[in-house]
Amino acid sequence: MMTAVRPLLLAIDTATPCAALALTAGTADDGEVRGCLNMAGGKTHSRRLLLLIDVLMRESGTTWQDVDGIAVGLGPGSFTGLRIGMATAKGLATAAGRPLYGVSTLDVLAAQCAGASLVCSMIDARKKEVYATLYRRDAQGRQVPCMGPLVLPPVALASMLLNALAPAESVLLVGSGARLYGAELLPLLGGKGRVAPAFLHEPSAAVLGLVAGEKAVCGETLDPIEGMPLYVRGSDAELNLARKLAQQKGEGGR
Repeated sequence: MMTAVRPLLLAIDTATPCAALALTAGTADDGEVRGCLNMAGGKTHSRRLLLLIDVLMRESGTTWQDVDGIAVGLGPGSFTGLRIGMATAKGLATAAGRPLYGVSTLDVLAAQCAGASLVCSMIDARKKEVYATLYRRDAQGRQVPCMGPLVLPPVALASMLLNALAPAESVLLVGSGARLYGAELLPLLGGKGRVAPAFLHEPSAAVLGLVAGEKAVCGETLDPIEGMPLYVRGSDAELNLARKLAQQKGEGGR
């Protein structure tokens, strides 16, 4: 059971090719980062995630008795990466008898841009589409979602953003989708958009942990058995099955 006033969380995000890990205590308002580790490269998450967690725990001098909970990035993002991260987080939470907390990876990207009035978090969804959510900063300085999550082509996103922006407003684009399609989107936004600095485009596990710390304080846990990633779009197998069923239905009605 969690008893710490400033819960110490192990945060895991595998929504992108970069495995992001952190140990954080407390919330975004009063917390601290005890350690973090990011690793990108050729190996898959399944081949190195547990090893990286062990390195982070060892190098930070943290034991499982110190950890009050596990935080996991829910996505959207790579289906395989999300499943690996979720399975690992569930397994660790169950084995250690600790609560599990889930945070949208789009929310994490937006939280990294706390100073911006409007933020559009974008993650490459492949197939020339992006996962996206639009956030507006509230009176407490937090980024609150006001549109999404959606999966759509960048051109369609630009049109939706223009309709959502007031005449004097502009939006900050952040995430792998912004890095990939930013040059295409900016002319479509007509001077009402800008791309975040490169170091903000990968989700930070440290930010994930601190955002999850707020959920820990409020007791907003994720079910360690039924909790699921935020896929937004169906898998290729699901989409192919839906198309096949629709085709069969059409042929049957002739």
